[in-house]
Amino acid sequence: MQMEGLVTKSTGSWYLVRLPDGTHLSCTLRGNLRLRGIKTTNPVAVGDRVEVEYSSDRGVGVIRDILKRHNYIIRKSTKLSKISHIIAANIDQAFLIATLAQPRTSTGFIDRFLVTAEAYHIPAGLIFNKQDLYDKELQQRHDELVALYSHIGYACFGTSALTGEGIRSLAYALQHKTTLFSGHSGVGKSEIINVLEPGLKLRTAEVSSYHLKGVHTTTFAELFELSSGGFIIDTPGIREFGLIDFKKEEVAERFPEMRALMHQCQFHNCTHVHEPRCAVKKALEEGTIDAGRYRNYLRILQGDWDEMII
Repeated sequence: MQMEGLVTKSTGSWYLVRLPDGTHLSCTLRGNLRLRGIKTTNPVAVGDRVEVEYSSDRGVGVIRDILKRHNYIIRKSTKLSKISHIIAANIDQAFLIATLAQPRTSTGFIDRFLVTAEAYHIPAGLIFNKQDLYDKELQQRHDELVALYSHIGYACFGTSALTGEGIRSLAYALQHKTTLFSGHSGVGKSEIINVLEPGLKLRTAEVSSYHLKGVHTTTFAELFELSSGGFIIDTPGIREFGLIDFKKEEVAERFPEMRALMHQCQFHNCTHVHEPRCAVKKALEEGTIDAGRYRNYLRILQGDWDEMII
């Protein structure tokens, strides 16, 4: 028996597929599907629509085909430049959950995430979690970052999974959409999902007090249905966000504030680094382009993935 389904979990060798009647079926992957020249670690990703064949005698299904994707988002390892991984497919929007403390999320990490979302034409936003930890200095920094990214055009939310602050506004933005959550381990992805959908009871853990880094609780990407309508894709915490499939001349196009000025540069292939009559550099000097964002742009051009101070 063949039917279509939605991949809700991938462990690398087994896949959980949601069938049209709402039930879930454990599936393996047809062997020759792995050999289609897909240059990633995972030919099938969470969010994929697939064609499955159910074997009643075995009690499992086999994924026979992957239906055409609306979109997908990829990251690569910063250590192994040839290794890439499809994070998820068929996404309506992607949110990076960031924290200003315990653990700190750098603007370099934020900007690489946003650049990747721009490259795959996925609307993106930022969720600044753990507002309950803010002192006066952190609150000021939060306000600065929200002002910066909101002005560029990214939706920003301030939340506390502990107190529930900002959760209602976030829940409204997630209704009837498939949303990807990403971020470092320990930023509170699973905690926020538990507040949004208490019945899920996802496993969580405290941030290491010694290293102030997150402890991995989500092992595999997984898609969860929201009772208010829509889906959330929870992803394992990642330390870095390497970019893939980028040519240097394309990087500026992924910065909306630079993209808006590129046609004003003297040279059509301007890199916005050393050329004369560069509209981007002029805007930088005038303060209409953020200096920190521009520095992160330069680091991306140079392929430098070291953490950048938030």
